[in-house]
Amino acid sequence: MAQTLSIRLNGQDQTVSSAPDTPLLYVLTDELQLNGPRFGCGLAQCGSCSVLVDGIEMRACVTVVSMVAGRDVTTLEGLPAYYAKQKGLPEAPALHPLQQAFIDTQAIQCGACFNGMTIKGAELLANNPKPTEAEIRQAMDGHLCRCGTYPRVLKAIQLASQRIAEATP
Repeated sequence: MAQTLSIRLNGQDQTVSSAPDTPLLYVLTDELQLNGPRFGCGLAQCGSCSVLVDGIEMRACVTVVSMVAGRDVTTLEGLPAYYAKQKGLPEAPALHPLQQAFIDTQAIQCGACFNGMTIKGAELLANNPKPTEAEIRQAMDGHLCRCGTYPRVLKAIQLASQRIAEATP
């Protein structure tokens, strides 16, 4: 039976009407019409559905919507505002530096992994602005890329880290 739940989605309060055990992914894509989180495996194995919940990556395919009621959920669409809030910027940039780095390094191929790789990379950079290659590899473990662009993903995260450091006074 559907219930009305409130979540803070990408910095905006949202009210959704879903059964409490509905996967968050379905609420985000079907009810709220977001395109960032993707259905990949449905088993929390690939990372395509990743979102940040209170700044921590969670797999939306196995997270039920009632678990995020009253919490702050950030999707791919909300990463620029998430970054602006972290850095105390007066307004959000068009893209999170990591999103831009993915474009610049051509790390995006088919797009199936882009959401999860970017969400996890943003979480990593928020907690560790200058990660080593080993730390990046460890953080990205469990995120699958069908096209095998792992070297470009690594470069994108390194590039974003460098750009964030250069932009920080």
